[in-house]
Amino acid sequence: MTLAPETTDLKVQVRLDEDWMPVCDLTRLLPGRGVAALLPDGGQVALFRDRAGRLYAIDNRDPFGGAAVLSRGLTGTHQGRPFVASPLLKQRFDLETGQCLDDESVRITTYEVRAA
Repeated sequence: MTLAPETTDLKVQVRLDEDWMPVCDLTRLLPGRGVAALLPDGGQVALFRDRAGRLYAIDNRDPFGGAAVLSRGLTGTHQGRPFVASPLLKQRFDLETGQCLDDESVRITTYEVRAA
């Protein structure tokens, strides 16, 4: 599911400016499931909420396959670090840093996120 920006509870800080941009309702984020939201520049952000209520926002584009699908990936932890596994080739990305856990040379963009 991809959501267009609207006035809601969850906000993602976009790198293009310092303002907080509303992207979706906090209630849309179920633990373990991702949601994609459209950014003003046409890109997408994948949003996640873990069982402890922590929020994560990463680039939705899988750098290996090129498709915007990371919001559909499976979430888990590796050595205490939260990650999402791409639904395409199963590479795992750290939700806090964007670092690919399976290829050190690859990193995706992460965004600061908060519930307002």
